[in-house]
Amino acid sequence: MSDALQKPFTANRRFTYADYKAWDLNEGERFELIEGTAYAMAAPNDFHQDILVELSRQMGNYLRGKPCKVRPAPYDVRLFYAEDESDDTVVQPDISVICGEEKRGPEGCRGAPDLVVEILSPSNTASEYIRKFNLYMKAGVREYWIVSPESKTVQSFVLQNGAYMGTVYDSGAALPSAVLEGLSITLADVFAG
Repeated sequence: MSDALQKPFTANRRFTYADYKAWDLNEGERFELIEGTAYAMAAPNDFHQDILVELSRQMGNYLRGKPCKVRPAPYDVRLFYAEDESDDTVVQPDISVICGEEKRGPEGCRGAPDLVVEILSPSNTASEYIRKFNLYMKAGVREYWIVSPESKTVQSFVLQNGAYMGTVYDSGAALPSAVLEGLSITLADVFAG
């Protein structure tokens, strides 16, 4: 991390998207900005990447020729987009699916994606996932999947009346999407890594 970035982080201040854009990061450094607080992101492991690639492949094949687009990380998602760049939340979900052209800007997603996938890794903490779960629900992400490489399961949450309703799928199941009608993910292939 550059010295210019180090000092503001230790100053315990709140950041905006305008600040985030100006950070001079070393190659490979990634951060998320959640409600004005910066969080460093560790590089994912090999199995995590296998899962990411397979999920992206299956989604991308299904979405070919359709208006929705799949975007794997790193890809900035400004959940509470403000044109003046005063928004203070920028996340990089492992996979984002964005169905509205108006949400896709040159810098990334402007607003809540329609579907978000997060893949658990040893560096993620339980509090991080609780924070993101609540954040995605508040932002209006219509469908949220949490993938566990360790247990080879996917928790699928669908937003209904402002709250997430969840279902767990194991590695032998076909995972349907509530938002992308007709999409069914073959989890045996996802966890074959």
